[in-house]
Amino acid sequence: MNDLIAKAAIDRRLAEIITPVIEDLGFELVRVRLMSGKQTTLQIMVDRPGGGIEVDDCAEVSNAVSATLDVEDPILDTYALEVSSPGIDRPLTRLKDFDTYEGYEAKIETTELIDGRRRFKGELAGIEGDEVLINISEGTIGLQFDWLSDAKLVLTDDLIKEMLRQRKAAGALNEDHFDEIETEESAQEDN
Repeated sequence: MNDLIAKAAIDRRLAEIITPVIEDLGFELVRVRLMSGKQTTLQIMVDRPGGGIEVDDCAEVSNAVSATLDVEDPILDTYALEVSSPGIDRPLTRLKDFDTYEGYEAKIETTELIDGRRRFKGELAGIEGDEVLINISEGTIGLQFDWLSDAKLVLTDDLIKEMLRQRKAAGALNEDHFDEIETEESAQEDN
């Protein structure tokens, strides 16, 4: 099966090591990538089942994963560990993601040409078996999950509104913790 969570062999090995640690903390691994460049970076995206991960959660995962990787030592070079949330325009890496985000716009790429194209953009229409359904201008098509090389949500106003609504409903967005916005009028009233 195609694995969008961990593409390269080293990524898959890292996922094997860190997934139990992440799951023991109550989170899910969304994606892991070991990226080389001027500095090697291990990028780990995690989320809470049902969504909603905070900075403190990322720090908790980072500490636990770091300790485990120090013991296992699977990466030869020095590296920077980066733990983050998947963000609003998150990558879709598991079959269940395509069902969870049904109704939202996504970009999907396939490994092989399908009817002369590799890129598809449209509204997710859920899943059927191991097929991802997407509404494109030509109609609804099904793409085998194994065919996918990349997929992510498109940042839209509707997606932003829904994510804010979910965070507020979960209590993660408490407006009492924000400073009041000072306008010109309120500043003049204070003087």
